Amino acid sequence: MQGCATYTEIKEWIKSEYDLKVSSLYVAQIKDKCGFEKRLNYNVGDNKSHVPKCPQEKEKAIMAAFRHFNMI
Repeated sequence: MQGCATYTEIKEWIKSEYDLKVSSLYVAQIKDKCGFEKRLNYNVGDNKSHVPKCPQEKEKAIMAAFRHFNMI
């Protein structure tokens, strides 16, 4: 069975281990990249604004958190 963690748990673990602040958006982007199932987002916007991409350093920290929580 795969582990699971909330966005808050993931962000707090990254803050304590790497002293990095990551947004829920970045966590969601990496979940998409890994093919994780997510709940439906009803707040999708109108596709007019720029969506920042997750920096490489933060992506590595998020992947480490996924491994820590046995998600991958």
